[in-house]
Amino acid sequence: MRVKFEYGRQGLYAELPDERIVRTLKYKEAPPLPDPGASLLEVLTRPSGAPPLAELAKGRKDACIVICDITRPVPNEMILRPMLEVLEQAGIARERITILVATGLHRPNEGDELIEMVGEFIAKNYRIENHHGQELSEHTYLGQSPRGVPIWIDSHYVKADLKITTGLIEPHLMAGFSGGRKLICPGIAALETVKVWHGPDFLENPKADCGILEGNPVHEENTWIGRRAGCDFIVNVVIDTERRPLKWVAGDMVEAFHEGVDFVRGVVRDTVKEPVDIVVTSCAGYPLDTTFYQAVKGLTGALPIVKQGGTIVMCASLTEGIGSPQFQQLFKENDNLEGFVERILGKDYFVMDQWQLEELAKVRRKAKVKIVSSGLAPDVLNGLFVESAPSIESAVAASLAEYGPAAKMAVIPKGPYVLAQVA
Repeated sequence: MRVKFEYGRQGLYAELPDERIVRTLKYKEAPPLPDPGASLLEVLTRPSGAPPLAELAKGRKDACIVICDITRPVPNEMILRPMLEVLEQAGIARERITILVATGLHRPNEGDELIEMVGEFIAKNYRIENHHGQELSEHTYLGQSPRGVPIWIDSHYVKADLKITTGLIEPHLMAGFSGGRKLICPGIAALETVKVWHGPDFLENPKADCGILEGNPVHEENTWIGRRAGCDFIVNVVIDTERRPLKWVAGDMVEAFHEGVDFVRGVVRDTVKEPVDIVVTSCAGYPLDTTFYQAVKGLTGALPIVKQGGTIVMCASLTEGIGSPQFQQLFKENDNLEGFVERILGKDYFVMDQWQLEELAKVRRKAKVKIVSSGLAPDVLNGLFVESAPSIESAVAASLAEYGPAAKMAVIPKGPYVLAQVA
């Protein structure tokens, strides 16, 4: 069987023994919106749980629109064009509108990258600011959440008279699903907020997992934080495997988000009858697979369907390397994952981005990991608690030889955008 995996911008093909494959997990067939522009205008005028955007904008002195950073394939220009027009027609002057890039704790998006995200016209004609999560002085303190998270939110947003967030609803390894409240926390929250909300007290909870909202402390807490920060209106999109809009939702931060989640579940969930020995997957290609930090999401996405002691084979381009300096520091300071988890549970150790290594530790408790990548040298990959492999075929062949003639495989070409579960 010849399979195309999402990898970088071009994809990566692999020949796999189809007699060993029990299932190729993928999106269910869903027709793309025939006229996405018209459908977007419809939800802007008939939103869920909120007045129309034009009505909300009347009488407001300024506005802040939050957008996802480069790591999310959101059709930002398609979303922003009609929204900006509505705001200006409602009387908010262009110079009083700020577009805020929700970088979370990621690097800023500037230059050609920004043009790629929002289009040349918007990049040149509107004020666009990057969120700087490590600059506490750029945030406003809003008290503590019910579970004791200190709430520091970007002041551009807090001070805005009209607060709008946009985004993409997809499965998420900690918060259940992206979108909605996540644009506020962690999107425009300070490190002081994220390090508690992404701490082991939250992430070690078994319900802090992909596809779970009910009882998930990560979801419940950042929903509370989003409400505390305030959000007048959201616009979220669901996209297909070709990144075409399938559905828009807009309106109230909670009501519209749940409307989108209900739709997403019906499209992205796919199952196997029982766990398999080997899962072959990707990290969904560009822009999600540019760093090892982001690529961990591809591993956690495969975790529910791999046997205890099985193997996950994943391809990821890793064109930008390992990740932040702090994330790289974690590998230098910790000889093994068991010791690292003990350190973070002991509360006397903290390094920014440690939550992603904590997620990798969850994966490694259950499965071996083989990574195929042209972005990092094999010796570098082998120092990241995973094993480098020269090709998908060689990694699969080695794993099949290890598990024997009865070994079974599952394949997830689109990686973590698919919600993989055991039926």
